[in-house]
Amino acid sequence: MSTDSVPDDRVLPYTRVLSLCIVPFLVAGFVILYLFPQHTARLWAWPLRPAMTATVLASAYLGGAYFFVRAALERRWHVLSPGLLAVTLFATLLGVATVLQWGRFTHDNPAFWIWSALYFVTPFLVFGAWLTNRRYADAPGDEVVPRGVRRTVAAVGVLAVIQGAAMFLSPSTFLDMWPWAITPLTCRTLAAVFCLGVAGVAFGRDPRWSTLRRMLEVELVMVGAILIGVLRFHRELDPTKPLGWVLLVGFAALFVASVVVLASGQDREQAEDRRAESSEELREYADGGDEDGSG
Repeated sequence: MSTDSVPDDRVLPYTRVLSLCIVPFLVAGFVILYLFPQHTARLWAWPLRPAMTATVLASAYLGGAYFFVRAALERRWHVLSPGLLAVTLFATLLGVATVLQWGRFTHDNPAFWIWSALYFVTPFLVFGAWLTNRRYADAPGDEVVPRGVRRTVAAVGVLAVIQGAAMFLSPSTFLDMWPWAITPLTCRTLAAVFCLGVAGVAFGRDPRWSTLRRMLEVELVMVGAILIGVLRFHRELDPTKPLGWVLLVGFAALFVASVVVLASGQDREQAEDRRAESSEELREYADGGDEDGSG
C-alpha cells in the first residue's frame, strides 16, 4: 500500500497552514473585543453593546486561537477532528447571521469587509481540511475515555447545541430572558458560540483521552475568559433575569468539572502520547527505508 494513503493519523500540511492563517484573525478579534469593547463602533463590523456580548465572542476567539496554534503543531489528526467540525458550524452560523441581519452591520467599515470575507469563506476551508485529512484517521486504541465520561461529554454538547439552535432560530424568545441586553444579531452571535458544543457530540466517534484533553484545554481557556469577563462587567448583568444564575452556575460548574476530568486523565493521555511517538518513529523509519529502496 502506498504510504500516501496509509491511515497513520497524520496531520496534513494544508491543515497546518490553514491553522496558522486563521490564528492572526482570532487574536486580533480577541484583542479588540476583550480589551477594547467600548470601541467596537469604530473597530468592529458592527457596534457591540453591552461589553458582555463582546467578551463572550472574544473568549470564543481566544479558545479558537489556542486550538489552531496547537493544530499547527499537532502530530495526531484525531485530536483535531471534533474541533474542526465545531469551527465549521460556528463560522457557518455567523455567515448565515450576517445575511439575516445584514442591515445591522456597518457596511463602510473595513472591519465588516474582513468579517464578511472570513465567515463566507472559512466554513468551506475548514470543512475542506476536515474532509481531506479524515481519510488518514486511524482506529482508536485501548486508551479511550470511560463510558460515563463519554456520555457526560456528549450530553453537555447536546444541551449546548440545543440552546444554540433555539437562540439562533428564535432570538426574540431570549431577548427578555437574557441576563444582559441583547439584540437578534447578538443573540445569534451568542448562539454560534453555544453551538461549539457540537465538538462534544463529535467526540463520541473517537473518544480517546488525547482528543478529550485538547477539547478541555480549549474549553478552559474560553470559559475561563468568560468568567473573568463576568467579574469585569458584572454591573451589566441583571440577576432577576431567568437565565442569569443558570448561565453563571453552568459556566462555573463546567470549568471546575473540566479541571477535574483533565487531571484524572493525565496519566492515560501521557501513555497514549508515548505510543504515538513510537508509531511516528516507526513510520519515519519505514518512509526512510522506502526512499532508500530498502523497504
